[in-house]
Amino acid sequence: MALAKSKITGLPIRVIRGSAHKSEFSPDFGYKYDGLYQVEDYWQERGKAGFYIWRYRLVKIPEERSSTTSRVTESRASYTTLPPPRIATTILRIIRDTETARRLKKLYDYQCQVCGIRLEGSAGPYVEAAHIRPLGAPHNGSDSMDNLLCLCPNHHVLFDYGAFSIEDDLSLIGIRGDLEIDNKHKISSENLKYHREHYFPHPDTL
Repeated sequence: MALAKSKITGLPIRVIRGSAHKSEFSPDFGYKYDGLYQVEDYWQERGKAGFYIWRYRLVKIPEERSSTTSRVTESRASYTTLPPPRIATTILRIIRDTETARRLKKLYDYQCQVCGIRLEGSAGPYVEAAHIRPLGAPHNGSDSMDNLLCLCPNHHVLFDYGAFSIEDDLSLIGIRGDLEIDNKHKISSENLKYHREHYFPHPDTL
């Protein structure tokens, strides 16, 4: 739960590696401090003994970024008027198929499939394309229409964090109601099952 809260709040965690763990990153003996890490994702799955367990994806924060953040945090304790730090970093990011997302949003006229709300900004309507099965390892979801939902920001966050999920008959679990669906939008039942098994909390994991 503490790691899950770190993901939500964006707070980094300190990682210490022990020699007893079978990993190329483990020290030859004793323990070593491996720096600050960000919790990028968390999900549940069945372990080797058959019980549900929680897994976490940790990404190391570059040393120059973590050291700068520490110095700024210390100085801001006394001088709250300091501007936020600007740090140049290099990241690897999955390129999303924005054309597919745009087609999905237009199909639903920018309305959330859960609550039906259509947000209007000064530059036009806003809604988000949410992946049912996440992209990237270890989930390896696809950037295709059958793996996307058209959701308002609130329900996108709630869906990603397992506050609710969707049954194969498109009824919602965790919250009341049914998912609105267009006949042209075919959702993969395998992707829905994956989300239920990995992100909607099973009683055994609580």
